[in-house]
Amino acid sequence: MFQKIILAYDGSEHSQRAAAVAQELALKEDAEVRIVYAFNPISKIIGNPTLEELMQRETAQGNEIAGAAAKQMRDAGLDPHVEVLEGPPADAILRVAEVRGSDLIVMGSRGLGNTRALFLGSVSHKVLQAATCPVLVVR
Repeated sequence: MFQKIILAYDGSEHSQRAAAVAQELALKEDAEVRIVYAFNPISKIIGNPTLEELMQRETAQGNEIAGAAAKQMRDAGLDPHVEVLEGPPADAILRVAEVRGSDLIVMGSRGLGNTRALFLGSVSHKVLQAATCPVLVVR
């Protein structure tokens, strides 16, 4: 039924539970999983080289966090793809789902706190409202 699953992931407890559900579905359906980690835009006002340093740091952090979820899925026999993106998280999730032709988005109902916010309840709500494919929100 589902062949291309997007997992919106930020490392929070809710997204970890969502990852377990996405993994289970992917194993049952023999589906492809794409783990999406998005960080909020960094203001261009900061200027270089600080802007480049912040981008590198955020990207490295995203690769580390999403990489942990990818490792768990690889250990279970899946071959997930990871995408780390800068941009409003809901927009990034929706863009990847559209570009990749995904047929399911799996995400946690809430994300991390404001200091490291990636996927908040408002992000889940926006994705639910705008997605062109089914969205599974895991509590």
